[in-house]
Amino acid sequence: MRSAVVAVGDELLLGDIVNGNAAWLGERLAAAGAPVVHSAMVGDDVGRIVTAVRRALDDADVVLVTGGLGPTSDDLTRDAVAAVAGVPLERRPELEQQLRERFAAYRYEMPLSVLRQADVPRGARPLDNAVGTAPGLRVELGGQLLFALPGPPHELAAVATGGVLAEIATRSGTVALTRTLHCAGRGESDIAETVERTVTVPPGVDLAYLAGGAVVRVRLTTVAASEAAADAVLAPLVAALADALGDTVFGRDDDTLAGVVLRRLVAAGATVAVAESLTGGLLGAALTALPGSSAAFRGGLQVYATDLKSSLAGVSEEVLTEHGAVSRPTAQALALGARERLGATYGVGVTGVAGPDEQEGKPAGTVHVAVAGPDGVRAASVRLPGDRTRVRLLAVTSALDLLRRALPPETA
Repeated sequence: MRSAVVAVGDELLLGDIVNGNAAWLGERLAAAGAPVVHSAMVGDDVGRIVTAVRRALDDADVVLVTGGLGPTSDDLTRDAVAAVAGVPLERRPELEQQLRERFAAYRYEMPLSVLRQADVPRGARPLDNAVGTAPGLRVELGGQLLFALPGPPHELAAVATGGVLAEIATRSGTVALTRTLHCAGRGESDIAETVERTVTVPPGVDLAYLAGGAVVRVRLTTVAASEAAADAVLAPLVAALADALGDTVFGRDDDTLAGVVLRRLVAAGATVAVAESLTGGLLGAALTALPGSSAAFRGGLQVYATDLKSSLAGVSEEVLTEHGAVSRPTAQALALGARERLGATYGVGVTGVAGPDEQEGKPAGTVHVAVAGPDGVRAASVRLPGDRTRVRLLAVTSALDLLRRALPPETA
């Protein structure tokens, strides 16, 4: 079964909003056995929406349109869906009543324009939206299905998981299963060469490499009659890939690098503290964004200024004078200082040049990270690409990966 997604909204074309709905739907439609073969964005114009939906119907068995179901004059998806189906819009009294009751419960005066959301193409079935006022729409067009879903991501997710995806999965009669290995510390091409040299991927299995944020995801996908059958195909391949890539692999499927680090810290009964220069708190923020981080994260020192590296983190004047604030010895001293002064099992130090200008004669992208722990101090020096924002984010990944490698391995 093939699916298509049409995202509606001028704000998408103008770049005011990133089309995250297409990515969210793409992952879940593939899992429902209806991978996306066509994806499009179109502005708030009835004629253009109609054209885009008809093109999508030429390619797919089921089409999902997102956005444009609200009450304002630029919400035109319901009009376009009616035009595609060749039917008029009809006011549904039960939907109007629901809208009036919802606004009464909110104790808000309801603008009359809100009632446009009670207009439904003749023959269409409204789909309940438990977290918003705009219902979705389901239309049968011969042997094809057309769904219109709200644009706000939380509303789209509520309607899609409220029955849309389950119906698509039932109709597809198949299940698509994806398994992912998350890698750090090596480049995409290096990882791909290792994989393709050591593992043979059979027909019917799609292999993809997705790089971003100094992390490479190796993704395997297959389609079978059941999840168990699909897993029987993928499980030995995942095991072979993990063996070939070794400690480059830090996690699987929904894992994140910060999440894996936190999990391993908690499992080891260990704690961590950080001393950050160029990242300015981003490393601590990455760890404390996770639930349960208080079990392992002691705290952090933001030592952006050179003198604070000495007074707060204990970096000696000799190190700063001889090697400079941007150096491997300084990163090592920051790690030791964070560990000792904040009473943690592990200390992490980060220093470097975020850019765009040089510092101490060192070019932008120069980054030094270090981890101090019970077994001593380890450090890494890298030259990271990109602008200031990207360098800082990649530096966080480098520091987390170095900490990950210093921690005791996870047990099965």
